[in-house]
Amino acid sequence: MMKNLLLSKGLPSPCGKSRNELTETLLREEYGFLPEAARVSGEILSVEKNFCAGKAKLEKINICCEGSFGSFSFPVSFSYSPNQKTPCFVHINFRADVPDRYQPTEELIDSGYAIISFCYHDVTMDNNDFRGGLAGVVYPDGSKGNRDCGKIGLWAWAAMRVIDYLCTRPEIDTSRICVVGHSRLGKTALLTGALDERIYCAFSNNSGCSGAALSRNKKGETIEKICGKFGYWFCDAYKDYANRESELPFDQHWLLAANSHHKVYVASAEEDLWADPDNEYLSCVGASEYFEAEGKKGFVHPDRLPIAGDCFHEGNIGYHLRSGKHYLSREDWQLYIRFLERQ
Repeated sequence: MMKNLLLSKGLPSPCGKSRNELTETLLREEYGFLPEAARVSGEILSVEKNFCAGKAKLEKINICCEGSFGSFSFPVSFSYSPNQKTPCFVHINFRADVPDRYQPTEELIDSGYAIISFCYHDVTMDNNDFRGGLAGVVYPDGSKGNRDCGKIGLWAWAAMRVIDYLCTRPEIDTSRICVVGHSRLGKTALLTGALDERIYCAFSNNSGCSGAALSRNKKGETIEKICGKFGYWFCDAYKDYANRESELPFDQHWLLAANSHHKVYVASAEEDLWADPDNEYLSCVGASEYFEAEGKKGFVHPDRLPIAGDCFHEGNIGYHLRSGKHYLSREDWQLYIRFLERQ
């Protein structure tokens, strides 16, 4: 059944292409090329030593970046146990608050994880204005080329700079750094995972159109709709594929396949029809052959579409479909931790 559904979509296979070829296509045609990496340092602004009932420290840190384009800094919140070396989540967040309704910080600490989070607006605002924040430094006149990255690429660039900083911290098990984001920031997490070799797992929560979900025959949001409202997330060339999804030289399973140097996880919500859970699931199915061609276990799943409560954790591609709406919930976080523990 799944094989027939994929065949009916006419998906271009990622197999036979290197991971660099996959990412180059995705950057050229969809997300745009990112700025070069920068030298990174961290300035600790404050420390709360008795955070989470004394089980953790909470540091407010300024991440300072120096590159050929200039300098830029942005704040992060770092919560960790000072008495052990732990894996860490990098959370690309909608808000700067810690704790936050999208981030159950104490529960993550209790489960043996550190977490470092930043608000995406502190990097660059979620609008079509490229004159402020990191965008204004990278594009000093506020304009960019046809294949320069949009805001998703800039947020992903910032996430990689956070990983640069984490690699200097002795409290962190740098072999177990994960990146997580929800919705547009789930798209960002997948792009970060595709570009950064140091990540252990990229978690995409309800990322939908131009994220985890296949674009061909997609329900809900389409390339035309997303570019009409949020075209600034992508490179300008991407809008040329509006209503021409069948002509894409790739599809979003290539983005999952580009994460094959580590684990990748797609989370869907039953009522999130705009994101299209079926196409998010089918993207996992489509990417599995690339993992398998590399000698890795890909997506282990039944031969049917998912139902609420399904949770597939046996392969290097993880997936769950929970009940409810478009949201990064405590249940999602718990399932992410369960996946990591199983792995």
